[in-house]
Amino acid sequence: MRGFLASSTGVTCAAALALPLAPPAAAATSSTPPATSPTARSEAHAPGGTQSLRLAPLARDRAPGTAEQGLRRQDVRQFSLVGVVWDSPATELHGRVEVRTRATATGTWSGWQELETHNADHAADPGTPESASGRVRGATAPLWVGESDGVEVRVRASDAPGTARSGPAAAPLPTGLRLELVDPGEAAPPPTNRARSEAEPSVLPARTARPARAARQRAEPHAGARPAITTRRGWGADEKLREKGFVYTKKVKTAFVHHSATGNNYRCSQAPSVIRSIYRYHVNSTGWRDLGYNFLVDKCGNIYEGRAGGVSKPVLGAHTLGFNANSMGIAVLGTYSSKKPSSAALKAIARLTAWKVGLYGMNPRGKTYLKSGGGNLYRKGRKVRLNVISGHRDGFATNCPGKQLYAKLDTARSKAAAYQGR
Repeated sequence: MRGFLASSTGVTCAAALALPLAPPAAAATSSTPPATSPTARSEAHAPGGTQSLRLAPLARDRAPGTAEQGLRRQDVRQFSLVGVVWDSPATELHGRVEVRTRATATGTWSGWQELETHNADHAADPGTPESASGRVRGATAPLWVGESDGVEVRVRASDAPGTARSGPAAAPLPTGLRLELVDPGEAAPPPTNRARSEAEPSVLPARTARPARAARQRAEPHAGARPAITTRRGWGADEKLREKGFVYTKKVKTAFVHHSATGNNYRCSQAPSVIRSIYRYHVNSTGWRDLGYNFLVDKCGNIYEGRAGGVSKPVLGAHTLGFNANSMGIAVLGTYSSKKPSSAALKAIARLTAWKVGLYGMNPRGKTYLKSGGGNLYRKGRKVRLNVISGHRDGFATNCPGKQLYAKLDTARSKAAAYQGR
């Protein structure tokens, strides 16, 4: 979300995804796309997939010299999430990206929906192995549209903010524009090996804070209880997609709150499918090593494990460009520029942060310092004073996590401190 704009499979796990702290989160049914060969999608639980369609110039009546690319209305294999990517992550898309989709169940076409074009600030820090892998692309934020089998897209260029025209043409569109249509697929079936199932639960249950001994009380005077967390197995992550191994930072000093900018048109029972779609979009479409966020929260207050590596460990994410080290990213599923977040989501943020930052001795109502890895607000190497619970916009010039969610962060801070017993 560069600039001040708002910046991804599961029937069988329905019972397993019920969390004790909030209404149950069951996975939605998602039919598989048509097979393209006799052996395609032969397994009962398909892992989902992505259709990548190259955009082409549109010969429409428009202002002279204005660049416009897209796809005419067409039938496609079933998908549930859309996004647009291009060749270089260093190139910004100045313009407007809109899509229309056809619902599989009714055959009805939606109106035009806009995709957030400034999404590069959700990324690995500059110069890190993840950002320099050569696989990373520029990308819009993804948009959840539900089960669909038809699509139309148009991308129209505009001048870059703060620049003067030297002629009638708008800034050129990035090269290699492609439409990504993501099918979350179904969740993988539970493992048949009982020992493995016990080692990899679908949900980590809420854990009551244990009475601390005197020595531990002095070392960790305030630590919130761990909330219930749906694990990656619980929401159906295909672990073959991500890179092997894990990358850690030293500690968690700050929690950056985001909105996923995927829209609010989802049921909480569909949240696992939304997350599987975002996961595929982050890895397969944008080229990241794994899902960018460390945790995700739906509007019913259910909490989900994001990037792999252990929920209690300081896993290095790709969520806040320049400030991924010694922090964690929490994405609330939805778009909160004009819509207010639910009280359940705010409570989940508070419970999660009270526990996680408490593991590292941090006060949710306090301040801390992080060193910038480089961005559009702070130069690389600068020590920046931040709230322990910050919004994405505190580290980068962006609208994320949306005006309405950002306005509620003080409430989350107070609740988190109370959960820590402060």
